[in-house]
Amino acid sequence: MPMKIARRTLLAAAAAVVALSAGMPAEAQDKITLRMSTPASETDQRSIALAEVFGPAVADFAVYEPHYNASLVAQGSELESIASGDLEMSIASAQELATFFPEFSIFATGYVHQDAAHQVRVFNDPLMDPFKKKVEDELGVKLLSVMYLGRRHVNLRQTKDELTVMKPEDLAGVNLRMPGTDAWQFLGKALGANPTPMAFTEVYTALQTASVDGQDNPLPTVVDAKFYEVTNQIILTSHLVDLNYIAFSKEVWDSLTPEQQKTVQDAADAAAEAGRQAQLKKEDELVAFLKEQGLEIYEPDLEAFRTHVQNEYVGSKFAEAWPEGVLEKINALGN
Repeated sequence: MPMKIARRTLLAAAAAVVALSAGMPAEAQDKITLRMSTPASETDQRSIALAEVFGPAVADFAVYEPHYNASLVAQGSELESIASGDLEMSIASAQELATFFPEFSIFATGYVHQDAAHQVRVFNDPLMDPFKKKVEDELGVKLLSVMYLGRRHVNLRQTKDELTVMKPEDLAGVNLRMPGTDAWQFLGKALGANPTPMAFTEVYTALQTASVDGQDNPLPTVVDAKFYEVTNQIILTSHLVDLNYIAFSKEVWDSLTPEQQKTVQDAADAAAEAGRQAQLKKEDELVAFLKEQGLEIYEPDLEAFRTHVQNEYVGSKFAEAWPEGVLEKINALGN
């Protein structure tokens, strides 16, 4: 008897689900799910912008489903997951794309991008078309928009009276901690410094004990890691204006109507702009905070740094994969 009751209950529940589904609008049943995997946290500006701007904008035909802290797909595997049809969206770096397409390394190189606005001009310029097409054709990934991550600056122990840095030659002999890869060490040398590889966890103590003279990082990192406690100046070199791309499944894109495609594109652009403005505002606020902590903050001769660094790259192994003439086109879009 209990078995019959359980069966009747199950059948009734199933009928109720069918009836409920039948009463739902067709478009609600047909919504696609857009899973977005990122190693960033939910409080990251990029995550917030996508959740608050992109998700609601596509809600008529899609369910935006973010997964943070690499909880769905392992960090570094997102593009492959999109290519295999196991993921719909991610936030991809130029460095990641360069592992598939070496020419993308140009967008992760010192002084290629000048600021947040320059990033947008470059991304929307026809010079990007061959890059985007190759990613679509060979990886099945559509790059929708560019997101601004922030600018890396040089942060030194010396006071400005002891050492004022206006040009690359002023960094001669300065032991500057840089990440340990060949590309980062090359950038440190191109800046004019003596690059010193060191684990991030060791940097605070190294600055405190004068084992190194300085380090390079975006302002949020300077604050979060409390490097301002053991340094005296920040030179706004902006030597790397970092970025991410909103990466979207080409297969899913092709399944959308032209109107839906336009909505997705507009939503991605709006989310990128919201995140960009939030990050720029945060950087401005941190400049004020760091000045309150007693640090001297100033801008050097950026053109002198840009010219010197780009000259170092041209002809090096790091520029071998760059398409001819692209660097000049990027520079022409600058201020």
